[in-house]
Amino acid sequence: MKTVKLPSGENVPALGMGTWNIGNSGAQRAEEIATLQLGLAMGLRLIDTAEMYGEGDSETLIGEAIAGRREDVFLVSKVYPHNASRRGTVAACERSLRRLRTDRIDLYLLHWRDNVALAETLDAFARLQEDGKIRYFGVSNFDVTDMEELFALPQGVNIATDQVLYNLMRRGIEWDLLPWCRQRGIPLMAYSPIEQARLISNPRLADFAQRHGMTPAQAALSWLLAKDDVIAIPKTGHRKRLRENMLALEHPLTAEQMAELEALFPPPKVARPLEML
Repeated sequence: MKTVKLPSGENVPALGMGTWNIGNSGAQRAEEIATLQLGLAMGLRLIDTAEMYGEGDSETLIGEAIAGRREDVFLVSKVYPHNASRRGTVAACERSLRRLRTDRIDLYLLHWRDNVALAETLDAFARLQEDGKIRYFGVSNFDVTDMEELFALPQGVNIATDQVLYNLMRRGIEWDLLPWCRQRGIPLMAYSPIEQARLISNPRLADFAQRHGMTPAQAALSWLLAKDDVIAIPKTGHRKRLRENMLALEHPLTAEQMAELEALFPPPKVARPLEML
């Protein structure tokens, strides 16, 4: 398994499992649990979730899926912005811990910015870290201006990651956010790396994948996995799709293939605000 180094020096898998919309359907529950367990068995140790996902249903399902295997998992969750006050963050984290059936979250993120002062959230993160309830903390959906404001605060320099929308169709962060984070040794987590499956049916990517002996999903993931400081977290609740995603690790792109994809899916010609889904 390829890994990405966090600012602490710890290595985490470069390919993980997202869980947006997982846990919402009772009819799919058994397959979703089996998919997460298969991923762990295949080495996909990083699981990403949030209290927002199904209003806790995703965390509950993950808690069931990882029962007895907690030591094998690097667990990521997120706090709602409206819960991100000093007291609210601690209470939200404790609720997540109960749903996940664990005593700690490896990486706890602020899901996006809202009206609560960043200093309050960071103070709560520091308290949770001191109490051993989280190991690392970070943010999600933060643009460069947000990151600069964050870094001006005492605890801001301790963030482990920024989780953002990043894929072949969403390359705006390459203008400013990605270079900014690279200068400071902060890896990015790329959510929706297959653009919520829309890249699978993209004719340009489908043609590229067919010519190079891979699927469109594998090509999209391989493009991200070629970057040493990006963690991709595709979501799937199906074992067949998970196996397909996993095979992206067996299709490292050559320099020529990377150049071809860069030409097929160029970044925007001008800087633009951070995109979100």
